[in-house]
Amino acid sequence: MEFVKVAIEDKVAYISLVRPPANALSSHVLKELSSVFDGLESNDEVRVILLQGEGKFFSAGADIKEFTSIESGEEFSKLAKLGQDFFERIEQFPKPVIAAIHGAALGGGLELAMSCHIRLVTEKAKLGLPELQLGLVPGFAGSQRLPRYVGMPKAAEMLFTSQPITGVEAVQYGLANHAYSDEELPAKAKELATSIAKKSPVALKAAIELLNFTKHENYFKGVDKEASVFGHVFVSEDAKEGIGAFIEKREPQFVGK
Repeated sequence: MEFVKVAIEDKVAYISLVRPPANALSSHVLKELSSVFDGLESNDEVRVILLQGEGKFFSAGADIKEFTSIESGEEFSKLAKLGQDFFERIEQFPKPVIAAIHGAALGGGLELAMSCHIRLVTEKAKLGLPELQLGLVPGFAGSQRLPRYVGMPKAAEMLFTSQPITGVEAVQYGLANHAYSDEELPAKAKELATSIAKKSPVALKAAIELLNFTKHENYFKGVDKEASVFGHVFVSEDAKEGIGAFIEKREPQFVGK
């Protein structure tokens, strides 16, 4: 593994994203993560998974530079589907998955975190979906998961403004379970994971299966629609301007085409 590290202790698998400086989620990183989950699913020594990021961030989003190498909307939709399918697998994974978020979970990073069963954050962490700032929309099911946690009005505000919320606010809105200081988070995350690992694996698997029945048919239709729209929006002039402005570190000038 080039960008993912795994350590197992007391029936907890600690997965760390290691792709400085921002732990950006390229397609290669997603495939590495998927491979790690393949191995952990059949590992009887693992009952809980704790996902975290090394360095300053949990994950500051998708790999924007990779976007510039994609030439068609169809390819972009395929990239969206890759992330969507993997994140759906995490949400339905038969072992509890906890995200420990520090620094920032933005764009694809937040979409990854939202697919986990539990989210712990630092008080000053930044969580958001800033895709509209790039002339894009979320592509890894963020448009469908975010309203489930924070409600439609707050999700609309976060999407339309591209402004992140803090870890403390994330708990208030229901996006995260608990907020801790930067120093407390690792120990608190380990404590929770270790506690859950003592439960019956059979019962945990059943509970996860039951929780997933709360997702109705329209949710999955919305996820499919998001992948399609993701590719359609990508080929717009606004998307090209937004991505270019991000790389050039300037304010985008959108024209509505």
